[in-house]
Amino acid sequence: MQICNVCREHTPKYRCPACNIRYCSLGCYKTHKDTCLPVEQPAPTTLEASSTEPWSVEDLLDEADYVDKVPLQRLQLLGESEGLRNLLCNPHLRQLMRAIDNADAKEDVMKAAMQEPLFVEFSNQCLKIVENGEEKALRSKARRDL
Repeated sequence: MQICNVCREHTPKYRCPACNIRYCSLGCYKTHKDTCLPVEQPAPTTLEASSTEPWSVEDLLDEADYVDKVPLQRLQLLGESEGLRNLLCNPHLRQLMRAIDNADAKEDVMKAAMQEPLFVEFSNQCLKIVENGEEKALRSKARRDL
């Protein structure tokens, strides 16, 4: 489990965009930004037009992100959840999700959405499925197949 690179007490939730260190709160960010040493980003590489290989999740993640990566099998369980399907029938929830997807400042819009009980319920249901529900989902799917 990772700890905040600033206070060294809590689990980090955020990453500094300039130097990629992980921190847990606004207070830690304010402490860090005064001493932040931005990491020089490598020049973006252009893909050759002839490259037909599809990209994968691994292409988008750096080493530190693998801690937070959800296995594809667990993500597929989200699509099999009747509870999530029922929640997604709600037009307000779909509007919130579109707003997050279309926003330039996704973090700010996500924070606002997390104030909505419906979005919190949806988020909790997703987490329950990917963190704990793998065995339950597989058992219920096996029962349906019988």
